[in-house]
Amino acid sequence: MTFSLHGQAVSGGIAIGRAHLVSHAMLEVAQYQLRERDAAGELIRFDKAVATASAELNALRSEASVPGAPAELSAFVDLHVMILADPTLTDGVRELIRERRCNAEWAMVQQMQLVVDQFDEFEDAYLRERKQDIVQVVERVLRILQGKPRKLAKRKSATDDDLIVVANDLSPADTIQFKSLKIGGFVTDLGGTTSHTAIVARSLAIPAVVGMQHARPLIQDDDLLIVDGTRGVLIVDPDTGVLAEYRLRKTALELERSKLKRLVTARSRTLDGEDVELHANIELPQDAERAKEVGADGVGLFRTEFLFMNRDELPDEDEQFEAYRSVVKTLGDKLVTIRTLDIGAEKEARALRNRAGNRSPPNPALGLRAIRFCLAEPQLFLAQLRAVLRASHYGKIRLLVPMLAQAHEIVQTLALIDLAKTQLRESRHKFDDAMHVGGMIEIPAAALTLGPFLRRLDFLSIGTNDLIQYTLAIDRTDGSVAHLYDPLHPAVLKLIAQTIQSAQRVGMPVAVCGEMAGDPKLTKLLLGMGLRQFSMHPSQLLEVKQQIMMADASQLAARVAKILKLDESDKISEQLDKL
Repeated sequence: MTFSLHGQAVSGGIAIGRAHLVSHAMLEVAQYQLRERDAAGELIRFDKAVATASAELNALRSEASVPGAPAELSAFVDLHVMILADPTLTDGVRELIRERRCNAEWAMVQQMQLVVDQFDEFEDAYLRERKQDIVQVVERVLRILQGKPRKLAKRKSATDDDLIVVANDLSPADTIQFKSLKIGGFVTDLGGTTSHTAIVARSLAIPAVVGMQHARPLIQDDDLLIVDGTRGVLIVDPDTGVLAEYRLRKTALELERSKLKRLVTARSRTLDGEDVELHANIELPQDAERAKEVGADGVGLFRTEFLFMNRDELPDEDEQFEAYRSVVKTLGDKLVTIRTLDIGAEKEARALRNRAGNRSPPNPALGLRAIRFCLAEPQLFLAQLRAVLRASHYGKIRLLVPMLAQAHEIVQTLALIDLAKTQLRESRHKFDDAMHVGGMIEIPAAALTLGPFLRRLDFLSIGTNDLIQYTLAIDRTDGSVAHLYDPLHPAVLKLIAQTIQSAQRVGMPVAVCGEMAGDPKLTKLLLGMGLRQFSMHPSQLLEVKQQIMMADASQLAARVAKILKLDESDKISEQLDKL
């Protein structure tokens, strides 16, 4: 019987194939009591399972470093290695086995629950979804304890259909196998748009839908499936008409993707001759290679907090300097925009546990984070500023400061930059004394009072993800209100348009670096607002470039001006379709 399910579209494209169910080890865990003399043996069994899991992850690390594998994979495997080595997880399991004389599987699930419950209190979407990494590591150990293989097997069937993986959840380590097997796509009951698995899916260009809630129990092995990763739809057992339609759409999409590769060296220019800069967002130094491959004009956002997270010691000035310099060297004479540390309050960094920002405020999203945290920790901030300045001697670097809202925050930040320069002169380090400093516009207060930004800074970058959430008071990962998260809300569009126009009036460069910049459906809207600098994930760049090359910016300006006068999202969406 044909039926469809809906979830969150996290990686575009269409996959047609047969279902391959991945069992959920956690659902099959039973509790049983051990005899006192058997507890020691159970501890040995648990330690062997942990050692086996560690060996598996180290092997996967090697697989993740092969040519063609996304740079994100290696980092994600490293994260799972660190989680498995964290005594907070494993020591608690051993204690439960000794004290309650229970089996290792049950003890591990109980300890996992204690750890992940803490993550539910985080306001930050990215950090909250990191609890899934803990769950995935526990799943790996449970499978070993239960004697179940984790590796996906090659299909025995001679069918030409792809393999569609259906799971309660998948770890990034699982997705490493997708390159070598005939994996067309995957669907999961859990996960969100910022989960590691979603990020890997986009990097590998595998159609994926997550957050489906009940797909895993409703689907059987070898069911024929259609995964529409653009619309967030899963069709089970489609009839011949639907199947034929989707096969045509799939062929057309694949043809379009192959054509996009021809645009790598093409100039990003509209039909009426307007040049548009397309930059890449990166999280780790090795991501710069991906930006280079797709012909990015530079890096528009280097999220430096990834250098600080999931480690026991802070990266010192020299380590940071080497990371920043490596990106500059990879990109040659292209611009690299480095965002200062966006961490604090709810953002987990083990090395910062005793710092000012690592307490538990009532509302972490409104607490001591980003530039507020850095100004509260000037020595930490100065070390990063010196590292960035030193790297600026080797190429084109500009500094981007997140979460600015007050004029005095700008003044304090610039004063610390001057102090960092003085310290470098005293230590005889070379740097670019004219390095540009910019601010992120991601708080409505900043967008509404741009004067201090325009007077004191060199450029602006609009972070649409946080701007939307703060404007609408919506957590887009909260299922009960996610449908209200709306990039096309009139208030959001007005804030973005006003920021772009205000910057342009004084000749200040302005970019958009949030998810809106990488959505090809919104490219013409942003062009019509006057935007000429976009920054996005490298995998999205060529599709956005195609939209730019087919657009007439002068005509769009007049049409978008009319759209911005509308005060209902539905009407805006209708007019946007006509663009």
